[in-house]
Amino acid sequence: MLDAHTRSGGTATASPRATATELVVPVPLVPLPVVAPAPTGFTARCTRTLLSPWARFSLLVVLLTAAASSVLLFEPQRLLSEGWPPRLGGFAAASVFAAAYGLCTVAFVPRPLLNLAAGALFGSQLGTGAALAGTVLGAGLAFGLGRILGQDALRPLLRGRLLKAADGQLSRHGLRSMLAARLFPGVPFWAANYCAAVSRMGWLPFLAATALGSIPNTTAYVVAGASASSPTSPLFLVSMAVIALPAAAGAVVAWSKRHHLRRR
Repeated sequence: MLDAHTRSGGTATASPRATATELVVPVPLVPLPVVAPAPTGFTARCTRTLLSPWARFSLLVVLLTAAASSVLLFEPQRLLSEGWPPRLGGFAAASVFAAAYGLCTVAFVPRPLLNLAAGALFGSQLGTGAALAGTVLGAGLAFGLGRILGQDALRPLLRGRLLKAADGQLSRHGLRSMLAARLFPGVPFWAANYCAAVSRMGWLPFLAATALGSIPNTTAYVVAGASASSPTSPLFLVSMAVIALPAAAGAVVAWSKRHHLRRR
């Protein structure tokens, strides 16, 4: 429609209504994503049950029980009396031993026995390398099993003051806390692994602290095993001193802190 000025011969201008109409740009409609309803069938319920935190924790308990039972049945300590399989030797035998070492630590076999065996079978240098590799491997396996199968079920149970304090220490100061746990002889290897897995400690601090903190104790036990045939040698005596002194220091610290722990 033209206004009065246009009809009289003036310049044609669009009315404000027409201008507003022309500036409207149609916006294409975007279809919303269709959210499929959660499956409610028997298979879906079974899957949710099997993947629940307590089902995974039960699987962890079954795996650890089976591992400990297999160690008791197969008696790996017979390798010390019967010798290593003759088909293997050198680095290959040490690699197989490191893998077996890691699996045995997951099954709660004491590390001092495995370290002594590494020294008796391979000597000081190769035995130390095999024992340290098995230590890191076993710690990583235990940490992964605990993190995947046990963390979701056990974290809601951290309600006590001491448990919360330990969890906070491991979560916030993972590297130095795990390093102290590895250097302190009174902390069991498997307990430190699974406590770290339940906390929010990262993989890298855990493995780095395990590798560094296990060097003194592991080396001392391996050297003792390698030189056990000559118990009066300087190497054996020094290695026993390295083993005994931290244990004595840890006992003194624990005795001095007993009243503080009781007050808590």
